[in-house]
Amino acid sequence: MTSTRGWRLVLAPRSAPAGSSQRRFAKRARQHRLRVLLSWLVGLGVVGLLGGVVAIVYATPALGVHGIRVTGVSALTVQDVRSVAAVPAGTPLARLDLGAVERRVRSLPPVRSVVASKDYPRTLVLTVRERTAIAVVPRALGFTLLDADGVAYLPVSSAPAGLPVLRLAAPGAGDAATKAALTVLAALPAWLRDAMTALVADAPTRIRLELTESRVVVWGDAADNDAKVRVLQFTKIEPGKTLDVSAPGVVLER
Repeated sequence: MTSTRGWRLVLAPRSAPAGSSQRRFAKRARQHRLRVLLSWLVGLGVVGLLGGVVAIVYATPALGVHGIRVTGVSALTVQDVRSVAAVPAGTPLARLDLGAVERRVRSLPPVRSVVASKDYPRTLVLTVRERTAIAVVPRALGFTLLDADGVAYLPVSSAPAGLPVLRLAAPGAGDAATKAALTVLAALPAWLRDAMTALVADAPTRIRLELTESRVVVWGDAADNDAKVRVLQFTKIEPGKTLDVSAPGVVLER
Protein backbone atom coordinates (compact mmCIF):
# COMPACT_ATOMS: atom_id res chain seq x y z
CA MET A 1 0.00 0.00 0.00
CA THR A 2 1.48 3.25 -1.08
CA SER A 3 1.08 6.27 1.29
CA THR A 4 0.98 9.79 -0.03
CA ARG A 5 2.89 12.42 1.99
CA GLY A 6 1.22 15.80 2.40
CA TRP A 7 3.13 18.91 1.53
CA ARG A 8 2.73 22.36 3.15
CA LEU A 9 4.07 25.73 2.26
CA VAL A 10 6.57 27.25 4.67
CA LEU A 11 7.68 30.87 4.23
CA ALA A 12 11.38 31.38 4.67
CA PRO A 13 12.32 34.30 7.00
CA ARG A 14 13.41 37.42 5.32
CA SER A 15 17.04 38.14 5.73
CA ALA A 16 17.72 41.37 7.70
CA PRO A 17 18.71 44.33 5.66
CA ALA A 18 22.47 44.51 5.33
CA GLY A 19 22.83 47.88 7.12
CA SER A 20 20.77 47.20 10.30
CA SER A 21 23.50 45.34 12.20
CA GLN A 22 25.94 48.13 11.41
CA ARG A 23 23.52 50.67 12.83
CA ARG A 24 23.09 48.65 16.05
CA PHE A 25 26.86 48.36 16.42
CA ALA A 26 27.29 52.10 15.85
CA LYS A 27 24.61 52.84 18.43
CA ARG A 28 26.25 50.63 21.03
CA ALA A 29 29.61 52.26 20.29
CA ARG A 30 28.12 55.74 20.78
CA GLN A 31 26.56 54.68 24.10
CA HIS A 32 29.90 53.27 25.27
CA ARG A 33 31.68 56.49 24.33
CA LEU A 34 29.07 58.51 26.21
CA ARG A 35 29.47 56.35 29.31
CA VAL A 36 33.26 56.74 29.15
CA LEU A 37 32.94 60.49 28.64
CA LEU A 38 30.49 60.77 31.55
CA SER A 39 32.89 58.84 33.79
CA TRP A 40 35.71 61.19 32.83
CA LEU A 41 33.54 64.24 33.47
CA VAL A 42 32.51 62.93 36.89
CA GLY A 43 36.14 62.15 37.71
CA LEU A 44 37.27 65.60 36.61
CA GLY A 45 34.51 67.14 38.70
CA VAL A 46 35.59 65.22 41.79
CA VAL A 47 39.25 66.15 41.22
CA GLY A 48 38.27 69.78 40.75
CA LEU A 49 36.18 69.73 43.91
CA LEU A 50 39.00 68.14 45.91
CA GLY A 51 41.46 70.60 44.45
CA GLY A 52 39.23 73.46 45.53
CA VAL A 53 38.95 72.07 49.04
CA VAL A 54 42.72 71.58 49.25
CA ALA A 55 43.29 75.11 47.99
CA ILE A 56 40.89 76.51 50.60
CA VAL A 57 42.50 74.51 53.42
CA TYR A 58 46.17 74.90 52.49
CA ALA A 59 46.52 78.01 50.39
CA THR A 60 43.95 80.59 51.46
CA PRO A 61 43.19 82.42 54.71
CA ALA A 62 39.65 80.99 54.74
CA LEU A 63 40.85 78.38 57.27
CA GLY A 64 43.78 80.47 58.46
CA VAL A 65 44.80 81.27 62.02
CA HIS A 66 42.28 83.71 63.42
CA GLY A 67 43.27 83.43 67.08
CA ILE A 68 45.95 81.93 69.37
CA ARG A 69 44.66 80.50 72.65
CA VAL A 70 47.33 80.30 75.38
CA THR A 71 46.88 78.37 78.62
CA GLY A 72 49.11 77.61 81.61
CA VAL A 73 50.95 80.92 81.99
CA SER A 74 51.42 82.93 85.18
CA ALA A 75 55.00 84.25 85.18
CA LEU A 76 54.58 85.06 81.49
CA THR A 77 51.73 86.92 79.83
CA VAL A 78 49.60 85.59 77.01
CA GLN A 79 51.03 88.29 74.77
CA ASP A 80 54.61 87.18 75.58
CA VAL A 81 53.80 83.74 74.24
CA ARG A 82 51.87 84.95 71.21
CA SER A 83 54.68 87.30 70.22
CA VAL A 84 57.42 84.67 70.30
CA ALA A 85 55.16 82.09 68.59
CA ALA A 86 55.31 84.46 65.58
CA VAL A 87 52.30 83.07 63.68
CA PRO A 88 50.84 85.73 61.34
CA ALA A 89 47.07 86.00 61.25
CA GLY A 90 45.63 84.19 58.25
CA THR A 91 48.39 81.57 58.04
CA PRO A 92 46.63 78.39 56.81
CA LEU A 93 46.13 76.26 59.92
CA ALA A 94 46.66 72.98 58.07
CA ARG A 95 50.06 74.12 56.80
CA LEU A 96 51.33 75.35 60.17
CA ASP A 97 54.55 73.71 61.44
CA LEU A 98 53.63 72.98 65.07
CA GLY A 99 57.14 71.76 65.92
CA ALA A 100 58.66 75.06 64.83
CA VAL A 101 56.09 77.00 66.87
CA GLU A 102 56.89 74.88 69.95
CA ARG A 103 60.63 75.49 69.54
CA ARG A 104 60.09 79.24 69.41
CA VAL A 105 57.91 79.25 72.53
CA ARG A 106 60.40 77.03 74.41
CA SER A 107 63.02 79.72 73.83
CA LEU A 108 61.31 81.72 76.59
CA PRO A 109 63.32 80.89 79.77
CA PRO A 110 60.24 80.43 82.02
CA VAL A 111 58.78 77.78 79.66
CA ARG A 112 59.54 74.22 80.74
CA SER A 113 57.44 72.63 77.98
CA VAL A 114 54.75 73.55 75.46
CA VAL A 115 52.32 71.63 73.27
CA ALA A 116 50.93 73.29 70.14
CA SER A 117 47.70 71.94 68.62
CA LYS A 118 45.13 72.93 66.00
CA ASP A 119 41.54 73.67 66.90
CA TYR A 120 39.75 73.85 63.56
CA PRO A 121 38.58 75.82 61.85
CA ARG A 122 40.74 78.82 62.84
CA THR A 123 42.47 78.55 66.23
CA LEU A 124 46.00 77.63 67.32
CA VAL A 125 46.20 76.35 70.91
CA LEU A 126 49.41 76.65 72.97
CA THR A 127 49.40 74.70 76.24
CA VAL A 128 52.34 75.96 78.29
CA ARG A 129 53.93 74.41 81.36
CA GLU A 130 56.08 76.95 83.20
CA ARG A 131 59.09 76.24 85.40
CA THR A 132 58.60 76.09 89.17
CA ALA A 133 60.96 78.07 91.37
CA ILE A 134 62.61 76.26 94.30
CA ALA A 135 65.18 78.94 95.16
CA VAL A 136 66.41 82.41 94.21
CA VAL A 137 69.86 83.59 93.18
CA PRO A 138 70.93 87.17 94.05
CA ARG A 139 71.76 89.49 91.16
CA ALA A 140 72.65 93.14 90.79
CA LEU A 141 69.11 94.51 91.02
CA GLY A 142 67.14 91.82 92.83
CA PHE A 143 67.00 88.07 92.34
CA THR A 144 66.57 85.41 89.66
CA LEU A 145 64.24 82.45 90.12
CA LEU A 146 65.92 79.03 89.95
CA ASP A 147 64.12 75.75 89.17
CA ALA A 148 64.97 72.16 90.17
CA ASP A 149 67.02 71.69 86.98
CA GLY A 150 69.26 74.59 87.90
CA VAL A 151 67.83 76.93 85.27
CA ALA A 152 67.90 80.58 86.33
CA TYR A 153 64.88 81.70 84.36
CA LEU A 154 63.16 84.84 85.61
CA PRO A 155 64.45 88.08 87.19
CA VAL A 156 62.38 89.43 90.11
CA SER A 157 62.84 92.53 92.22
CA SER A 158 62.42 90.69 95.54
CA ALA A 159 62.63 87.10 96.70
CA PRO A 160 59.21 85.40 97.00
CA ALA A 161 58.41 84.31 100.55
CA GLY A 162 59.55 80.81 101.45
CA LEU A 163 62.21 80.44 98.74
CA PRO A 164 65.78 79.90 100.00
CA VAL A 165 68.67 82.02 98.72
CA LEU A 166 71.46 80.25 96.80
CA ARG A 167 74.70 82.12 96.20
CA LEU A 168 76.33 80.72 93.07
CA ALA A 169 79.13 82.03 90.91
CA ALA A 170 77.62 80.81 87.63
CA PRO A 171 74.09 79.44 88.15
CA GLY A 172 72.91 77.16 85.39
CA ALA A 173 71.77 73.65 84.51
CA GLY A 174 75.26 72.68 83.36
CA ASP A 175 77.12 74.15 86.33
CA ALA A 176 78.55 71.51 88.71
CA ALA A 177 78.37 73.82 91.74
CA THR A 178 74.71 74.54 90.99
CA LYS A 179 73.92 70.82 90.81
CA ALA A 180 75.73 70.15 94.10
CA ALA A 181 73.94 73.03 95.82
CA LEU A 182 70.55 71.76 94.69
CA THR A 183 71.39 68.25 95.94
CA VAL A 184 72.22 69.64 99.38
CA LEU A 185 69.14 71.88 99.39
CA ALA A 186 66.88 68.90 98.67
CA ALA A 187 68.36 67.06 101.69
CA LEU A 188 67.76 69.85 104.22
CA PRO A 189 64.78 69.43 106.58
CA ALA A 190 62.35 72.29 107.10
CA TRP A 191 63.77 73.33 110.48
CA LEU A 192 67.23 73.78 108.97
CA ARG A 193 65.92 75.67 105.95
CA ASP A 194 64.03 78.02 108.27
CA ALA A 195 67.27 78.84 110.10
CA MET A 196 69.21 79.37 106.86
CA THR A 197 69.75 82.80 105.36
CA ALA A 198 71.70 81.48 102.34
CA LEU A 199 73.27 78.37 100.88
CA VAL A 200 76.62 79.24 99.32
CA ALA A 201 78.42 77.04 96.78
CA ASP A 202 81.79 78.45 95.77
CA ALA A 203 82.56 75.08 94.15
CA PRO A 204 81.00 71.58 94.14
CA THR A 205 83.16 70.66 97.18
CA ARG A 206 82.97 74.03 98.95
CA ILE A 207 79.40 74.40 100.15
CA ARG A 208 78.37 76.16 103.34
CA LEU A 209 75.14 77.15 105.06
CA GLU A 210 74.80 80.66 106.43
CA LEU A 211 72.39 80.65 109.36
CA THR A 212 70.77 83.29 111.52
CA GLU A 213 72.81 84.91 114.31
CA SER A 214 75.93 84.88 112.09
CA ARG A 215 76.29 81.12 112.38
CA VAL A 216 77.94 79.10 109.60
CA VAL A 217 77.92 75.40 108.78
CA VAL A 218 80.76 74.20 106.55
CA TRP A 219 79.09 71.46 104.52
CA GLY A 220 81.80 70.46 102.10
CA ASP A 221 80.54 68.42 99.14
CA ALA A 222 77.07 67.02 98.40
CA ALA A 223 77.80 63.56 99.88
CA ASP A 224 76.68 62.10 103.27
CA ASN A 225 73.91 64.67 103.55
CA ASP A 226 71.76 62.59 105.94
CA ALA A 227 74.70 62.09 108.30
CA LYS A 228 75.47 65.81 108.29
CA VAL A 229 71.85 66.64 109.10
CA ARG A 230 71.91 64.19 112.05
CA VAL A 231 75.00 65.93 113.44
CA LEU A 232 73.21 69.27 113.34
CA GLN A 233 70.16 67.81 115.09
CA PHE A 234 72.22 67.12 118.19
CA THR A 235 74.75 69.95 118.04
CA LYS A 236 74.05 73.47 119.22
CA ILE A 237 75.84 76.19 117.31
CA GLU A 238 76.49 79.33 119.32
CA PRO A 239 75.92 82.74 117.70
CA GLY A 240 78.91 83.83 115.63
CA LYS A 241 80.37 80.30 115.55
CA THR A 242 81.28 78.06 112.61
CA LEU A 243 80.63 74.30 112.66
CA ASP A 244 82.42 72.06 110.16
CA VAL A 245 80.42 68.91 109.34
CA SER A 246 82.13 68.19 105.99
CA ALA A 247 83.42 64.94 107.57
CA PRO A 248 80.44 63.91 109.77
CA GLY A 249 82.58 61.57 111.85
CA VAL A 250 84.87 64.41 112.96
CA VAL A 251 82.98 67.63 113.75
CA LEU A 252 85.01 70.81 114.23
CA GLU A 253 83.87 74.08 115.73
CA ARG A 254 85.56 77.43 115.68
